[in-house]
Amino acid sequence: MWKPSVRLSAATGRPPIARLTCNRAPSSSSSSSSSSWIGRPARQRRCFHEYFVTHIPSSSLHPDSGSKLNHKLPRDKSTPHETKGDSRSPAAVVGANRDMTVVRIPLKSAKHHFGVSLSRGSRPYNEDAFQAGTIEVPAFAKRRPMSLTRKGGAANEVTPADSASGDPQVFYFGVFDGHGGAVCSGFLREQLHDYLEKATQQFELQSSLQRAGPSLPGSMQDPNTTPKSRQAKDKESLEAIQTHTPPGTEKMQPPNGKDRGDLPSRERDGPIPGDPPIPQSDSIRKAEEMERQLVSNWKELVGGYFRRFKPEHFSVSAGGRGHPHEKEVISKRHSANSSISDDTTEGVGIETVLEYAFLKADYDFVAAQVGKKEEDPVRADKAINDDDILGKPSHAGQNIGGTKRFKGGSTCSVALISTPTPSPFWHPSSPSSLITAHVGDTRILLCNTATGLAVPLTSNHHPSLPEEATRLRRFAAAFVTDSFGEERISGLANTRAFGDMSSKRIGVSAEPEIRRVELSPAEYSFMVLCSDGVCGHLSDQEIVDIVKEAKTPDQAARDLTGFAVETSTGSEGADNATGLVVRLGGWERRGEGGLGSLGTKEMRDWRKEESNDPRRGRT
Repeated sequence: MWKPSVRLSAATGRPPIARLTCNRAPSSSSSSSSSSWIGRPARQRRCFHEYFVTHIPSSSLHPDSGSKLNHKLPRDKSTPHETKGDSRSPAAVVGANRDMTVVRIPLKSAKHHFGVSLSRGSRPYNEDAFQAGTIEVPAFAKRRPMSLTRKGGAANEVTPADSASGDPQVFYFGVFDGHGGAVCSGFLREQLHDYLEKATQQFELQSSLQRAGPSLPGSMQDPNTTPKSRQAKDKESLEAIQTHTPPGTEKMQPPNGKDRGDLPSRERDGPIPGDPPIPQSDSIRKAEEMERQLVSNWKELVGGYFRRFKPEHFSVSAGGRGHPHEKEVISKRHSANSSISDDTTEGVGIETVLEYAFLKADYDFVAAQVGKKEEDPVRADKAINDDDILGKPSHAGQNIGGTKRFKGGSTCSVALISTPTPSPFWHPSSPSSLITAHVGDTRILLCNTATGLAVPLTSNHHPSLPEEATRLRRFAAAFVTDSFGEERISGLANTRAFGDMSSKRIGVSAEPEIRRVELSPAEYSFMVLCSDGVCGHLSDQEIVDIVKEAKTPDQAARDLTGFAVETSTGSEGADNATGLVVRLGGWERRGEGGLGSLGTKEMRDWRKEESNDPRRGRT
């Protein structure tokens, strides 16, 4: 049964965008036409799965009841999971053993595994948004070795990932930082995952676990394990991490004088290199046609930058930089000492689907605003393409963002985690694949268990970034430096964003920065997603060190946003701050690597003293 509900926001004091909750998942059959992506009644949209499915002991009543499994899952918040009539398959289906129960657990209630905190700071409204749960997309993790898939069953055998029961769940985490209002960030929260799910269907993506291809090292989690043997493997994986302090690692010192220009938050390390994509679809011709159509739509609607833009993961024939197999062929052709082999892997991966979903969602949002009424009477008399949008106004999807034209936008950082077995990604012995898609200056960080260092997965898409400056110089009239020394383009700090229709022609697009990272067992302790209200003035290392000191991800998220708001240095007061903390396999040893949380303690103490100084801000 579908239930519309409106929940008041304690952070903003006003009701957010209406949401739908449901007791069951609707049928997976839906139209694949582009018109079904926008303008659909909310009743026809599938509810977002804010829960995950797992199996826990039937006798467990509470995560702290002394259960030997020590799973720390909130049994009192769980509900039975029934697969009959449901399009989803459980993460693990228990066989003959009656000691285990398959349940649904709301992710927000699993405080030992996930935490989120939002604060509007000193702003009148909170324009940030977030999303966390599971989505219905094919698994994209690397396959486990065949030697593990052919072992015999056991009493507590769980369903293998490549069986008829389906793939393990794919977890989805996103943070959206709106500007100019909460319309665009709310749209992304409610519908971006829907665009991604539809795109995987249209591109005919198949599970990476059911295709031939490379597999992970032999330390894979055996699907046929008993709870005791799994605990032994978890302990072994944690003990295998050799913690150390990398050469050159020093404590972060606060500035000696009053000059705040050299604060460490302004010096960001670049993101780590990503791992290569895995082909998951052979429908290359269909993919090229969809990509070509979307690129053409952008050229007709906006023009300007979009007449010559080249999406990184689109095919060359569609105007992009090439699918993975095309890039491999091109690179070999440019190499004088190599020849093109016949075994070049062809296919479309989830990276292409992510880029298509981002650009499609942005196109629908901007097109919907073009056909709406202009509030400014002077600008309303001008042609619709006078200075922002080229082409005819679109009347499709006018229900996106209300009745008035919305000119603001939103940044976006999304992380998806897929595992090759039903064992959840937070188990220390479980490897997983992480894919991030990012637009703007929100941030995704990992904490390396062995070194304790922050590992950034995203870049800040600002005009000062060399790659962005090169991309936009041909189209931007000028880059302006504000009073804080930060470059801006058309008054915007971000060179990539959803919405911002008046800046589309000069290249403010939603082309995502996509990165795949293969996570080895217990290699990383946790993942943080945050808005610029947190990472705008805190360094990456300060952020992960705050999390290290918390007992649970839930407490870590609250500590992070609280500290960020308290120590904010903005002239307009504290910005909206949002933080998501996701537990990974190395969580239990999060404070042992490197300098622990002491490396930035002096810096954080200095920030607190500055925030409590009554003379602060005086000239």
